[in-house]
Amino acid sequence: MKGRLYVVSGPSGAGKGTICKEFLLLHPEVHFSVSCATRAPRPGEVDGVHYYFITREAFLARRAAGDFLECAEINGDNWYGTPRSIVMEKLDKGQNVLLEIENNGAQQVIRYYPDTVGVFILPPDTHTLIRRLVGRGTEDMERLTRRILKVPSELEAAKGYDALIINDEVDRAVAQLGEVMAGTYVTGKRERDTLSALTRDFADPKVCLELLERYYNEGNK
Repeated sequence: MKGRLYVVSGPSGAGKGTICKEFLLLHPEVHFSVSCATRAPRPGEVDGVHYYFITREAFLARRAAGDFLECAEINGDNWYGTPRSIVMEKLDKGQNVLLEIENNGAQQVIRYYPDTVGVFILPPDTHTLIRRLVGRGTEDMERLTRRILKVPSELEAAKGYDALIINDEVDRAVAQLGEVMAGTYVTGKRERDTLSALTRDFADPKVCLELLERYYNEGNK
């Protein structure tokens, strides 16, 4: 029997990476697909563990050769992509595969492989999302602004995912991801209400950008 492909996505700062990391510690039988990236490693990131860090030229050559299941240029400056062959090999062997990618790539995977289960991670509220983004301390104001301006379209896409999970308590979110894989999780009113509230907040990007500026200035005093 073939394995199942699960895609975890969500806005930057929602905490999808943390949830996947904790989930995989509990479920080593699930294969985590490591993506390729053209950006430099962030502090603590290890090549081959968090990403395969390759040059832009090498990435574009592999893209032209059709080596990626999905790929996208994020924020206009870095490319990310999922190697196709490894994912297909694991699925053919009956192993479940977990991808943690941004919405652009997730939509490509779902179109290419319709049996994919899409999981969208939500922050509990707008303030938490922006504080988490700023708190990483890895990007300047220009890049953070680009990430914020992407959120409305990501929230709109969330309506088409199979499951919504709120990351307000990591342990609970990890357990819910396990329920998704077990086929027992059902998105509830709480998750739908949170998505609606976030969508309303981000309907006026100016307000969110003002919040971003406030938290950014507070963090850089």
